[in-house]
This record gives sequence, structure tokens and C-alpha cells, in this order.
Amino acid sequence: MEITFTILSLIFVLIGVVFIYDARKITKSRFSFQDINEGTKYLKILGFIFTILGLCIMYYYAPSTIDILKNMK
Repeated sequence: MEITFTILSLIFVLIGVVFIYDARKITKSRFSFQDINEGTKYLKILGFIFTILGLCIMYYYAPSTIDILKNMK
């Protein structure tokens, strides 16, 4: 279960970083906003929230996951 949550948190962090980095490109291609800057701002905020959420989950479950992986030998 811990490994699943760790992988899920890594996916959240990945999605968040992609949203932050490519926000303008995603906004231009996916949405039809008149004001692209407004859409970019909200997409970056969403990416920041995903990244923080993923890092919090990883902070909680990563030590137990590392212990499980060490004891698999």
C-alpha cells in the first residue's frame, strides 16, 4: 500500500511540474480563453497545488517504502 501511495505521489508531482512549466502552451492548445494570461495563472496555481499534495504524500509514505524495499532482499 505504501508503494502505491509513493508512486501516486510521484505522478502528482510530475503532473504539477508539467502544469507549471508548460502552462501557456497547454492553455493555448486546450482552452479557448480570450485572456490567455488568466488561464495560465490558474493552471500554474493548479500545478503548484498538485506538486505540494504529491510532496506531502511522499513525505509521509517514503520512509516506510524505503524500509520495505531494503527488506526485500
